[in-house]
Amino acid sequence: MECLPSETMNNMSSVEVIELLYQLQEIELGENPDSPKNQKAIAELREKLPPNILGHYDRLMKRGKKGVSIVSGTNCPECHMTLPTGTRAQLMRGDDIVLCDTCARYLLYRPIVQQAVKAAAKAKPAAKKTTTAKTTKTTKTTSKTSKKKAEKSEK
Repeated sequence: MECLPSETMNNMSSVEVIELLYQLQEIELGENPDSPKNQKAIAELREKLPPNILGHYDRLMKRGKKGVSIVSGTNCPECHMTLPTGTRAQLMRGDDIVLCDTCARYLLYRPIVQQAVKAAAKAKPAAKKTTTAKTTKTTKTTSKTSKKKAEKSEK
């Protein structure tokens, strides 16, 4: 586990820095990163981030790797290695910027519940399932069959 000192972050918490870095990654890897709107957002985010953090992020991105990995369980989702308990505890506290020991990506902790809520907000509402006459008919047939079996067993 590698941690970076807090004084390099220009009055931002470590979680805020990694959140901004994750936003940058989402824009750069998203649809149409070369649009003027996205280029402006990228420039604004890069201005807010410390140079040493951006340098490491850019090296990872040049190699075709994501710079930030969102952790919700016990493993780094990018390299699939189990994170040590101390690393997970530090991520949950949000005290320092934490890197994965194996793949060197920045780690951002998000509980599973928080990810599920975000995914549900992005997803389209599902169509309601309705019961069909066929299902009802099958149930009635099953009930009749059960009654006939019960009557036969009584005789």
